[in-house]
Amino acid sequence: MTRRRSFSYIGACALLAACPGYRPPAPLVPMALAPASRDSAAQWANTTLPRAPALIRFRWHYQDERVKYAGRGTVRIAPPDTLRFDYAGPLGLGSGAAVVIGDSVLWADPEKNFRSLVPAIPMLWAAFAMARPPAADANVLGTQLVDSVRHTGRVVWRFAQPEDTLDYVVTPPDSASRRGVAMLEAEWRRSGKMVARSGSALDTLARAANARIEFPQAPGGGGARFELTVVAVDTAPVFAPALWRSRR
Repeated sequence: MTRRRSFSYIGACALLAACPGYRPPAPLVPMALAPASRDSAAQWANTTLPRAPALIRFRWHYQDERVKYAGRGTVRIAPPDTLRFDYAGPLGLGSGAAVVIGDSVLWADPEKNFRSLVPAIPMLWAAFAMARPPAADANVLGTQLVDSVRHTGRVVWRFAQPEDTLDYVVTPPDSASRRGVAMLEAEWRRSGKMVARSGSALDTLARAANARIEFPQAPGGGGARFELTVVAVDTAPVFAPALWRSRR
């Protein structure tokens, strides 16, 4: 697959478009953090995960400096750590699927296409307002930032491994003005370099309503954005066992 066609699987009817004025996002947590409780971090992460199977339907848009795509997708979640991700472009063109367990891909079809669309599994979880617990070899750091004017407190977690670092920031709604929505933001760095940054606006049940993932370095050489909007959530789905074994 050539670089020019590296994202053609998303939709054969894609429109070429520029991405003017793209600027990489500022660091999510531009400060040093103190060591924090691993148990507390794991407990927080577990509260973001669904306790029952769920099916999420969404619309998505992808844009970089050369191309713009749009389509639809479905995420099926089997607690505590398994999801199936299906995506398709216009009129069902360029479809694919994958099953993820924790931070690992069990299978992907087509594999190369899925890994181009989802280069960081933790960011896929974070886009849907779910955080994976810290890995066994991760140093856990964190803090709570209180805004006395807005009467809100942001919770910050950092899971730092030898090469990879994941930052999470949870921002509640503005309780002073009763406006705004809760947010879950995440940032992934590898060897100190930002790879991806996500921000998810939450609904009243703390589920993702819409999200954006930004990639400072896209396949075309510039920045890219992947955005999704949740259109339906089924909290009582029935999944056939075969869904987890293969695409069809």
